[in-house]
Amino acid sequence: MTSKTQLSANLNAVALLRNRRDLPWPSVVGLGRIALEAGAAGLTVHPRPDQRHIRMSDLAPLKKLLDQHYPSAEFNIEGYPTDEFLDLVFEFRPEQVTLVPDHPSQSTSDHGWDFLEHQQILTQTINRLHASKFRVALFCDPDADANAILACADTGADRIELYTGPYGATHSDAAARDERLDDLEGTAELAERSGLDCNAGHDLTVSNLGPLVARLPTLKEVSIGHGLTADALIHGMAGAVRRFNQALGA
Repeated sequence: MTSKTQLSANLNAVALLRNRRDLPWPSVVGLGRIALEAGAAGLTVHPRPDQRHIRMSDLAPLKKLLDQHYPSAEFNIEGYPTDEFLDLVFEFRPEQVTLVPDHPSQSTSDHGWDFLEHQQILTQTINRLHASKFRVALFCDPDADANAILACADTGADRIELYTGPYGATHSDAAARDERLDDLEGTAELAERSGLDCNAGHDLTVSNLGPLVARLPTLKEVSIGHGLTADALIHGMAGAVRRFNQALGA
């Protein structure tokens, strides 16, 4: 069965490489364009306050690229819901907002929300975002239990984004890989029974995407940055996007 899972090209790793020098290359917008032209369904960015990868100045040209040249593609902006982050969302108006619980100083997202502890602030934030017609996804641990998923659904979120880092870490351990897939499948089933759609992201590769979408056939979207950028060093960005879409069954 052909997967309908969409690929969102996460540009954070491209921006991180650019920021190693005070130079405009590699071009975040240019590589975003190549990814979209090659078949990516959208672009993801995570603008952190310290701008260590995506810079605030990247957002306007990326939004212009999407609106003017790829109007059917989606913009996904992810981040911790500070007032400053929400101001960016309202200014640049992505199709999807992914809320993550990590502190701005973290190197990368590495855990999902505690939905019970943060239910009130998430509900308030989602109500605000829904009033402006944004789709909202919440970063979710891969082994969340039923109570957590019910609390997530009660916030009014549209989707969860399953944190697939522990799954990606099992690249050389088949038994552990199957255990992590069991976790992800169980959490996805709980989410779908609660009316939530599922995205996924973190440490996904061409080789581990196939088993993931086979177990989670209704997965809506995967956001891939590190693996896509690493693959692009060998195959070019266009070739990498085509390889990932092939792994998704697209």
